[in-house]
Amino acid sequence: MAVMSGMSGNEMYCLHMQGLSPGELVIGNSVYSMGLLGSLVSGAQLFCGGEVTQLTQLIQDGREQSYQRLLGEAKRHGGVGVTSVSSELRHFHGNIEFISVASCVHRERPGSESLQFTTSSDGQELYCQVDAGYTPKSFVFGNIAYSIGVGGGILGGLKSIARGEIKEFSDTFNRTRHTALTRLTRQARAVGANSVVGVQTVLMPFGGAHEMMMMGTASHNPALPPECTENPISSDLTCEEMWSVARMGYMPLKLVMGTAVYSLGVVGNITSALKALARGEISELTSLVYDAREHAIDLIRREADQIGADDVLGIKVHIHEIGNLLEFMAIGTAVKKHEGITTHHDQLPPQAIIRDKDTWISASYTLGGE
Repeated sequence: MAVMSGMSGNEMYCLHMQGLSPGELVIGNSVYSMGLLGSLVSGAQLFCGGEVTQLTQLIQDGREQSYQRLLGEAKRHGGVGVTSVSSELRHFHGNIEFISVASCVHRERPGSESLQFTTSSDGQELYCQVDAGYTPKSFVFGNIAYSIGVGGGILGGLKSIARGEIKEFSDTFNRTRHTALTRLTRQARAVGANSVVGVQTVLMPFGGAHEMMMMGTASHNPALPPECTENPISSDLTCEEMWSVARMGYMPLKLVMGTAVYSLGVVGNITSALKALARGEISELTSLVYDAREHAIDLIRREADQIGADDVLGIKVHIHEIGNLLEFMAIGTAVKKHEGITTHHDQLPPQAIIRDKDTWISASYTLGGE
């Protein structure tokens, strides 16, 4: 019977170099009523801000149920591994579906057919990860649902009258983002991993609340320091980037984050609105955005210094609008030179870094003609 796989030719090539072959697509899902979710969010708005624990737990349960059902399907197909694991939410007809999708892999030579690993990496990323010394163990995620709350909203609203940072909001957002990371590394420690690699971060609104979810691959690298067993490292570098820094002898230390929430203030809002009527620079916005971005980057610089990092790589600054406020979030991976860190091979094969092209291009059309 033909195998129905979502893997590309480049992924198949990279798997072959690891003694693996592609298997069936596997799916797990769980559907929840939005009525229950909505009531939890409404209740959360009575709090003064921070985590909405009931909503966090409910979303975590939905994601976990869909993942476990995916694992069950992978075991029935006899897979030794599962690649490209995702965890998504889809809204339809007043409900929400938690869905996980992935692809099984098998050994090319006869051997143990028990499920040995799951990973968020695709076939190409898996090759880079393994060649850099990181053996995958399990797909892991950490999430948190949070709300500004009535108290925080009133206080923030009052403070937003003046120009500058609203520290109460900055502190809430910094705390929630680091909580999600802590939960991610806690899951990694529970499965005997000393690292979480290929971390991806997703921010999603939930009515009056938001969810932040981090997912990646809990892995083990014997060259990492012993203390990483209790405090796993984390990295949002791509697996290709991680291979490159490993080749140079660097290990990731931690995914570092800094959030700063700023208000232009009433006077600034009025001034910038008036200036927007004419062509040219709005200096009030220019200086505020510059200051806020620099502040967010300075927060991750301090965090990197605290853990003894040599560099912070792949820094990205994301800007989100929250009403009349702006959130600036800087994120990157702190790294450090470490003896014993290297790769198995001197170079990556081209198939590990080629980006697949879309071969299906669909323009808008209507059934039955134009």
